[in-house]
Amino acid sequence: MRASNRIPLVLFLLRLSVFIVMLMWTIEKFVRPEHPAAVYENFYFISGLGNSIFTLIGVIQLVIVIGFLLLVEKRFTYGSVLVFHGVSTLSSYKQYLSPFTDRVAWPMASPNLLFFAAWPMLAACFALYDLRDLDTLFVIDRR
Repeated sequence: MRASNRIPLVLFLLRLSVFIVMLMWTIEKFVRPEHPAAVYENFYFISGLGNSIFTLIGVIQLVIVIGFLLLVEKRFTYGSVLVFHGVSTLSSYKQYLSPFTDRVAWPMASPNLLFFAAWPMLAACFALYDLRDLDTLFVIDRR
């Protein structure tokens, strides 16, 4: 198989995997809004947001990530996903500075190591944004 045929498949698989992660983060805003509230407070220093705000954020994020999956307005949706994940990754800088710190809830593990998984996903988001013109597999609208 030639590279020109393989690239759309690789980009689709990257897009699908990033979509799955983003979808789960979005769904959490609906089913467990107390966790995103704690994240916003601890990582973004924004407190006091109610469940209705997280429902609104979740709806907006859901529209964007579905558009991302379906290749709608790629510059906007791919860019938004890159920014969402970039902010999330960079706001966790304290966890990168102490990767082996244990927490009571995880006595046999180093939970901060899990934060490092954000970097390959950030690279995938950047690759998708940068190569969005080559991401053509399963396009709904080929304008």
